[in-house]
Order: sequence, then C-alpha cells, then structure tokens
Amino acid sequence: MFIGWDSEAGLRGGRTETVVMERASAGFRKELVSRLLHLHFRDDRTKVSGDALQLMAELLRIFVVEAAVRGVRQAQAEDMALVDVDQLEKVLPQLLLDF
Repeated sequence: MFIGWDSEAGLRGGRTETVVMERASAGFRKELVSRLLHLHFRDDRTKVSGDALQLMAELLRIFVVEAAVRGVRQAQAEDMALVDVDQLEKVLPQLLLDF
C-alpha cells in the first residue's frame, strides 16, 4: 500500500486526516467482515447479527484510516514522498496499543 502526499501543498496536521478520511468513506463489506470473524470462531455454528457486523466493519475502517494517517505522519517526519511498509511497521506497535 502506498499513500502519497504533496509536500508543497502542505498536508500537515488536521488536513492530512481530512484527505485520508475522505478517500476511505467506502468501508468494508459485511460479507468480508463476517468471513474474517468466522475464521477465528471455535464453533462453526456461531452467528453474528447484522448490527455486530456493521459495528465491526466500522471499527476496521477506523483502524485502517488511523494506520494510514499515522503512516503519512511518519513518512513526513522522514521526508519521504510515499508511505510504504517501513513507515507502517514503525507506527503499528503504538497503534495496536491505542486500540
């Protein structure tokens, strides 16, 4: 995953979050979230309600957007024009602790 930013446009602070969040409005499909959850259930008969799927999809969307924003900030701190796996690996431990 690569996220670009334009240093001349001055994407700093709150503006970065706005740009990333505007592009991430689609979210995750319920079918995908259901499949991911069922991969980790011990009992195959476990059911998940539609509301729970919607909540989980929203949590996943927020997590991914936050990871992208933190990756952009890390890339900016390193004077990089693109976010790559290295920046995400640097922000992931603190992101996981925050969630």
